[in-house]
Amino acid sequence: MSRPPTFVLPPCARARTLTTARGDFAALEAAPEGPPRGTVLLLPGFTGSKEDFTTMLEPLTRAGYRAFAVDGRGQYETPGPDTEEAYAQDELAADVLAQTAAIGAPVHLVGHSMGGQVARVAALADRGAFRSLTLMCSGPAQISPSQQQRVKLLQDVLPVMTMAQVWDAFQTMEPPEEVTAQDGALMRERWLRNNPLQLAVTSRQLATEPDRVAELAALRPPLPMYVLSGERDDTWPVPLLDEMAHRLRARRTVIEGAEHSPNTDRPLETTAALTDFWDLYG
Repeated sequence: MSRPPTFVLPPCARARTLTTARGDFAALEAAPEGPPRGTVLLLPGFTGSKEDFTTMLEPLTRAGYRAFAVDGRGQYETPGPDTEEAYAQDELAADVLAQTAAIGAPVHLVGHSMGGQVARVAALADRGAFRSLTLMCSGPAQISPSQQQRVKLLQDVLPVMTMAQVWDAFQTMEPPEEVTAQDGALMRERWLRNNPLQLAVTSRQLATEPDRVAELAALRPPLPMYVLSGERDDTWPVPLLDEMAHRLRARRTVIEGAEHSPNTDRPLETTAALTDFWDLYG
């Protein structure tokens, strides 16, 4: 079980609105004291949010990097339309390109889980917008059969239950996380503020995603790529991620002691692995 996100910002970071040509996005921004070595855009996964990267922000700035973590449309503090078409994968990828343009510099793009699949669509649409692409615990195609069953259950209950009822039901189905009462309340609030249509559409994407590794590998000029994961993952098995990295000719790192969310499980080790990679490309 992954550690819960941290909602308390370090001194180097601030919550802000990132205004783009495609609308406003809730974001966390962290900046180093001096000129940045590079800029990083961090995309959360399914049911996640920008807070999943909070504990990485301070070590990122210490390493000299400016960082933005964002809520995608319909995620937590970024409102989303009540139309399924708004959450098509190409639309979400276009949002990422708009965020990059608003930041004003080519970015090192990091996508966690579902965020990785959106990130690769953005890279395929405009390779020149990115200095590198990191797929963190994000596999080549659809999620594992066990996770497909889980999202199918979610798809079945979303039309007939409130978000609060769904939260309560899923809490009874899982072992309790080691969280404080305050953390648990914040995680529940985050869940309640997700747009249910966003969850319905993106869960279907996760269960049906095609393999697009060959397209990524064929980008010209080649885009520096990195496949990073924990040592255990029930969403995409680790050997599958190893194979994907080989097909992409990508750098590969497994973070010891981490599972599907090394960004919250082992943030210092994860940040060090990422900055070692980015330092090669400026």
